[in-house]
Amino acid sequence: MKGLFENMKGSRLQVGIILGSASDLELAKKAGEIFESFGINYETGIASAHRTPEDAARYARRAASRGIKVIIAVAGLSAALPGVIAAHTVLPVIGVPSSGGPLNGVDALLSIAQMPPGVPTASVGIDGAKNAALMAVRILSLLDGEISSKLEKWVENAAAEVRKSREKITIPKVPDDVYME
Repeated sequence: MKGLFENMKGSRLQVGIILGSASDLELAKKAGEIFESFGINYETGIASAHRTPEDAARYARRAASRGIKVIIAVAGLSAALPGVIAAHTVLPVIGVPSSGGPLNGVDALLSIAQMPPGVPTASVGIDGAKNAALMAVRILSLLDGEISSKLEKWVENAAAEVRKSREKITIPKVPDDVYME
């Protein structure tokens, strides 16, 4: 048994994804797709800020020594997990509020966005796992030229996709030269 936290990709971890519950696994998979496209090693674990707070704290304290550079913490409802993780590490923590509950994730978004001074936690939009992963990639690109090159190419490809999508407009559209310098 590999334990509570399993390294899914093998060597040289770079990102840890920690979930408040198994119900957030789909969000972790979305983030994982981004990391895999950039060749970034990551792992996914579950630790509840309320039901297993010791596990969450231990994970956060041990992350840097295990090679992790950025942590993504996914949580819903009161969304305490990103703050708990941030309180136990100096690594960047990106909180992902998950939808659900009576407020459909708004409570989680506000909980993550309003961390007290001294416990910085970045936040993305509700269910914004893809953006959290891309923010982690941007952070890692500061440390790794290969990731930086891949990110520049990704940005170029994303822009090309938007430009190509203009061809689908069948009603009166903006002339192409408006977008040119």
